[in-house]
Amino acid sequence: MADAFSTCQKNVLLAKSPSTQIEGVFAASRGRLVPEEQEALLQQWLEEEVGNLPDSESVPAGRKVSVPLTSGWFEGSELLMTSLSDLNTSPEVTQCADQQLPELNALASSELQDHAVAELARLPAEETVTAAGSAPWAAVVPQTDHQTADCAGINVEVLNDDPAVLAWSLACDAETVPPVLPAQPIQDAVPFYPVPAEVPYHEILWRDWEDLSVQPCVLEQVSNHTPLFEFRVMSYNILAQDLVEQGLDLYVHCHPDILNWSYRLPNLLQEIQHWDPDVLCLQEVQENHYWEQLEPTFKEMGFACFYKRRTGTKTDGCAVCYKHSRFQLISLSPIEYFRPGLDVLNRDNVGLVLLLQPVLPEGLGLKAVSPLCVANTHVLFNPRRGDIKLAQVALLLAEIDKIARTTDGSYYPVILCGDLNSVPDSPLYKFIRNGELSYHGMPAWKVVSGQEDFSQQLYSRKLLAPLWPSSLGVTDKCQYVTLCQPKKPGRREYSRDFLLQFRFCDVACERPPQLVLLEGVTDAKPVASAREHSGVTAVPKRNNSLPLLGKQCSGVIQHGLNLTSVYSHFLPQRGRPEVTTMPMGLGATVDYIFYSAEPVESKAGECRRLYRDGALKLLGRLSLLSEDVLLMANGLPNPFCSSDHLCLLASFGLEISSL
Repeated sequence: MADAFSTCQKNVLLAKSPSTQIEGVFAASRGRLVPEEQEALLQQWLEEEVGNLPDSESVPAGRKVSVPLTSGWFEGSELLMTSLSDLNTSPEVTQCADQQLPELNALASSELQDHAVAELARLPAEETVTAAGSAPWAAVVPQTDHQTADCAGINVEVLNDDPAVLAWSLACDAETVPPVLPAQPIQDAVPFYPVPAEVPYHEILWRDWEDLSVQPCVLEQVSNHTPLFEFRVMSYNILAQDLVEQGLDLYVHCHPDILNWSYRLPNLLQEIQHWDPDVLCLQEVQENHYWEQLEPTFKEMGFACFYKRRTGTKTDGCAVCYKHSRFQLISLSPIEYFRPGLDVLNRDNVGLVLLLQPVLPEGLGLKAVSPLCVANTHVLFNPRRGDIKLAQVALLLAEIDKIARTTDGSYYPVILCGDLNSVPDSPLYKFIRNGELSYHGMPAWKVVSGQEDFSQQLYSRKLLAPLWPSSLGVTDKCQYVTLCQPKKPGRREYSRDFLLQFRFCDVACERPPQLVLLEGVTDAKPVASAREHSGVTAVPKRNNSLPLLGKQCSGVIQHGLNLTSVYSHFLPQRGRPEVTTMPMGLGATVDYIFYSAEPVESKAGECRRLYRDGALKLLGRLSLLSEDVLLMANGLPNPFCSSDHLCLLASFGLEISSL
């Protein structure tokens, strides 16, 4: 009863109070209360919060929604959100003034619950509570029997007290979830209106779908009626269970039950199934969970899956899944960022790069569509080691350059997803988006992530050029050396054995007159060594730590992929920044979806590169949330979102051309 009351009190206050007031009231009433305290708080709430509701807070009739009250409500189910359109069109929402739910008979045995029902009976039949700028709140009727979540064939038992699983129920037949609960009349009680148990997750936390295809700039580009191959891409850090158990101090705000994998797995699967992406990029995927549960389920959902575990002793990694009915695999390239002996690449993070060929529907005739390069990664978290993050991203971009480069030197469309552990407008973000970064002399904590401010430290690590040695085989333009230096046509290759035949000839011992004389290097005198008796001129051993000739010595790195972000990282309607995660209760954006675009010529002096859609067009995206909204939901994870990150979802269109 205490849990149910505190839940009711918090959710009603959500509609009428600022976030600071809500948290104070909720924190004061979320503990275990004795019946007298429960009765007093209920009476106070009825008098102050409901009885004195100003007329100015009422909403237009088109936005009103009833708050149904059942025994399940008293048993502790969470108040969820549902859209007006769902309530208005659902056959379950009917006027039943003479019918009541049978569960109310059970309340007669409890004096406290009888008193609560009597007090609630004095309320109007339809009490409207709405949050400004958001969907209305409504209670969800929990099921009294055990349900089985339909997650593409995986049998996961849904607990009676799991409102999030009920909210994510997507495909339940009439025998599993009755469309209308039976009702029995009870005298002197309030009319109750059943609400469907299926409540979309994006409406619970105000996540709306933003249709970007109606924007003038997009309409202008598709005005020539160019057909598009449309698809959805999701990026999601699903929080590996091993990492939860290793860092329980990060989740003290969560009830232990919602941190269990048996609770989180059905939520995650139903969320993915609800949004129905064609390409799925996951981070923090625990290896045993992937092979035993996730991959079998995804295959039943029509996905082809690829997984790369982190190196060393780590138990999680990255996965990329795509629907084989929409794409075919051209090439796959897993990436390991760990390089023995290199301090700048001594961590176990990994990535995946795939080249996919879209499958066009039949009946289009002689049509073709460009291949698509999809990359997924999870970059090091450590805020102090921006140098490592920068080197990891450079390796990833070099691999993308190799996979997405065409024969004429251009690139196939690229989509880069992942948890980069760097905030927007940090140097790493600017490097990916603007294609250039001058890092020499910058503090390591500031160069890349911008997650924390260590400016007060007297001796902070600073980055020096070159960032990585030439032995890595990656240039300052984030390209592999073997690919960026094409062989000259007609150039002959000679083997080592063939060249050694001429080591004692007279020509080999003569120095060309135009060659600058460097003693021990370009002269014909052998250097004293153990091999002196052989008469072979000793050549100094090449130092692999020396950098390649080029711009890398100046501390500037570049790439030519022309990537821009799906999200703007700011919510203009709320005047707050977007967040994708809430570590220690502080909101931040560290997850991204970048995609290929065409650069637009910017004004002189502007350092931010501007883009417009090219062959790959952004058609829509799932809106993100602000920190204050997530605080009202008790942060992340919560009973509805079973990860400490929000999922990112975007819809794209690839131009279909004639052969």
